[in-house]
Amino acid sequence: MDGKIITELGTKVDEGNVVTLDGARVSLPEHAYFVLNKPKGYVTTLSDDRKRPTVVKFFPSSPAGLKPVGRLDKDSSGLLLISNDGDFAMRLTHPRYGVEKEYEVSVSGVPNERDLGRLERGMTIDGQHMSVDTVTVSYAAPNGNKAVLRMILHEGRNRQIRKMTEFIGHPTTDLTRVRIGHLKLKGMRPGECRRLGNSDIERLLGD
Repeated sequence: MDGKIITELGTKVDEGNVVTLDGARVSLPEHAYFVLNKPKGYVTTLSDDRKRPTVVKFFPSSPAGLKPVGRLDKDSSGLLLISNDGDFAMRLTHPRYGVEKEYEVSVSGVPNERDLGRLERGMTIDGQHMSVDTVTVSYAAPNGNKAVLRMILHEGRNRQIRKMTEFIGHPTTDLTRVRIGHLKLKGMRPGECRRLGNSDIERLLGD
């Protein structure tokens, strides 16, 4: 690296440094950003030791180093960002940056106002405080056996929504992420992956 021999793993390379391996210059792939409409049945990892299908199936063939940004569990669907830019991934997933994620959540039964208030005030589950920013009922079955909720969060703990709805006695039966920042699911087919332009990236980082 710039005339120095590096033997220590994890050495950081500054922008502008020249790195060679066996005399050949090593170059990093250009940063790229995609949004995927993840179908149900796929896990949000690069590989799975249980041989379950992964979202990698829907990744474009290039550039290299693409990874999911955040997660959606196997039984959930909807918007998932993909990138090889680690700083971008951190900005989009860390709660302090406040990037909104909106979900359409089908639950058993119809939560009342008290239940909805508990979701917004938050609760402690598995030693972690969990809450949603806002929740509204967009559909309630006349017979009271199910409802569809719209939830907005700026954090995303593992299976958070499913754990919270289970906690209030209205377990989730279906979950779709319909929005990340300004990006919306509408118009995207299941499995469709499209590249984001500079204006989309700037808006996401500015949200």
